[in-house]
Amino acid sequence: MAVPLGGKSISLSLALAIAAIVAFGGFVTGLNGFGFAVIGTALLAFVMDPQTAVALMILPILAANTSLIRELDRESLSSCVRRFWPYVGTAVIGTVLGMLSLSLVPQRPLALGLGLFVLAYVALSQNRVEIPGTSSLRRRCFVETGAMKALLGFVSGAIFGASNVGVQVVAYLRRLELDRQTFVGVVAMIFLGISVVRVGTAAALGLYDSVSLFAVSAVAAVPGLAGVAVGKRIRPSVPESLQRAATFTLLVIIGVRLTLSGAGV
Repeated sequence: MAVPLGGKSISLSLALAIAAIVAFGGFVTGLNGFGFAVIGTALLAFVMDPQTAVALMILPILAANTSLIRELDRESLSSCVRRFWPYVGTAVIGTVLGMLSLSLVPQRPLALGLGLFVLAYVALSQNRVEIPGTSSLRRRCFVETGAMKALLGFVSGAIFGASNVGVQVVAYLRRLELDRQTFVGVVAMIFLGISVVRVGTAAALGLYDSVSLFAVSAVAAVPGLAGVAVGKRIRPSVPESLQRAATFTLLVIIGVRLTLSGAGV
């Protein structure tokens, strides 16, 4: 049952559930470079209301991506900033607008939208069954022009701000066929830039409706970082195909569960 934190103290079982969920999300992200925000938020939405889950994950996301961005050396980081600044800049604007809408969206529609976004990402990212129209969509949208980067950044930021769903960012970067280390670093760079702004925006909008929620978010960053460290350590020994298959399977399960919950089934 969903349990809002609000200004109330949380039970030991809820605290352990939060720690386990955030650590697991960190592990998945350390392993394949993405998934922390959507997996952590989606699983937390099973034990608390979705709006609280989105707010609670902000600081763990910030901490995790601060760790992952270290995979880029100074020269690579400078190159990536020059290459992707239109995307990051408009993503920040979209994120703030998405967060403005967060308090206005009822819980069930938010859960439904979160589930549908997750399922849509899996459907568009898998390569076993060709979805009609996806090839044309990728050719037209996933290009590296400044205008398209700005447009996709804004849309991605708006979705991420309202739901913590960042799979659209991952889909765009995967289309650019970056090497694995650069991919992980660029994903971290984008989410780190967005997350810094989100902390202040969340506080200004009152999404941290109590000191306790901010404190829980800060403490939850610790198991998240531990999960990232473990995932990074074993990444070289796990085939990328197996990482993707396991992550997609998990995302499908989460997406279906959230969709059914949001639809009232």
